[in-house]
Amino acid sequence: MIETLAAAPRAEVEDLSASALLASIRSARSAEDAAAARQLDLAAGWADLHPPESIHTAAVFSDGGRYGLEHEEPIAGEGCPAVAEFCIAELGTVLGISSTSAKRLIGHALELRHRLPRLWAQVQAGQVPAWRARTVAEATIHATPSLTIEAARWVDTQVAAVAGRVGPAQLDRLVAETIKRHHLDTHDPTTDPEDGYLSVDPRHATVHDQDVHYAGTMRFEAELDIADALDLDRALAHGAETLKALGSQAPLDARRSAALGDLARTQTALDLHTQGSTAARSKDGLPIAREVVLHAHFDASLDGLDGLGTVFGPTGRMEEGQRLVLLEQVKDWCRDSRTKVTVKPVIDLTTELTAPGYDIPDRIREQVILRDRTCVFPWCTRPARACDIDHVIAYDHDADAEGRPQPGPTVSSNLAPECRWHHRLKTHTGWRYDVTGIGVYEWTSPHGHHYRRDRTGTIRIDTTSTNAGNEPAPPGRQ
Repeated sequence: MIETLAAAPRAEVEDLSASALLASIRSARSAEDAAAARQLDLAAGWADLHPPESIHTAAVFSDGGRYGLEHEEPIAGEGCPAVAEFCIAELGTVLGISSTSAKRLIGHALELRHRLPRLWAQVQAGQVPAWRARTVAEATIHATPSLTIEAARWVDTQVAAVAGRVGPAQLDRLVAETIKRHHLDTHDPTTDPEDGYLSVDPRHATVHDQDVHYAGTMRFEAELDIADALDLDRALAHGAETLKALGSQAPLDARRSAALGDLARTQTALDLHTQGSTAARSKDGLPIAREVVLHAHFDASLDGLDGLGTVFGPTGRMEEGQRLVLLEQVKDWCRDSRTKVTVKPVIDLTTELTAPGYDIPDRIREQVILRDRTCVFPWCTRPARACDIDHVIAYDHDADAEGRPQPGPTVSSNLAPECRWHHRLKTHTGWRYDVTGIGVYEWTSPHGHHYRRDRTGTIRIDTTSTNAGNEPAPPGRQ
């Protein structure tokens, strides 16, 4: 039966002529664009249903200010309405995206509707794909200096005329140039004795840490002062030549890249004897060279983490950025004389560890971090090491004094990592969750949607709302 169902669409495609196939795929793209435009409209509507005025502090559980109550969230440019921050999470989980991505979606929708109305109208009319309009909205929201309403409308006028006619790269350049020209045109020369264009400083040094190659590399991009750029070029040329003299067989570009890493570690302008110091500055007033700590995990098997091996060799997981790391890379790092290697004992992630009282000992905290890896809220990817460790069932601080059993003991199975934002969400709203297995959590949203989260990710376990059209469920537990 499964094979028959899978083969049916394929058979229909094979029956189409070339012209019919092109017409069909064009129709599918139009339907996709219409759905994306509708999604933006619905996201804006969701924001309309949750203005700051909808926040009722009296209706939420208060923890004495420890994590802070819900507040209004400005998520787009000047002139766009703010929203009640906790509404973002439920929209994100319904869409199967993180709260950060949901916040971006709502922000783009509001930015387009309120500050880029021409572009918004073109999206809703099917003349500009939603994803293109969203790139413009992202740029205008995060422009530096920030754009006023009038400035955003001016950008809208310039961009909307061609947004549906040019390619993505050309559109990006047009938006950037339009924003820059507006800043130059509005610059007051009386406040700057130099030319106005000097107020726009193009210098930057950016690590593209979301663009990681499977070979274990990432891009570093910089715009430098001319003198600094020439000095850096000479330093890299010298470093590459030194590596070659020491026996490196790597190509020139690879040696220059390695030389840049060496510069970062040695920092010749600083006194390295202070590296690792807890002081903020050295005796000469310069910033202390700070240590970089990485947490790498490898499976004991020959295939690498979770049986994962690649053409590059055994592969493990690095907590920082939740990305893959090659065993050979770690070996190279360990060979460096400036590297401090700490090998920790293996922790059994299935053992139930316990502790008296409310405070969580380091050994239990580390076990929970390694077991769950990230915040356990649906689709959240915040590393567990940066999260709060939450008692799933609240710890009752008065139970012992009153002679009652402790409902929320400090044990492995009653603890889970939650980033501060989702911890606040769970504390102050109707979101609730239960532990159904080791590292397995089942969440229920205020509107009755259900999700299962484990170390492999999130799945929906009930696509229908059991509370549709009703008021949100009561506030969650701490």
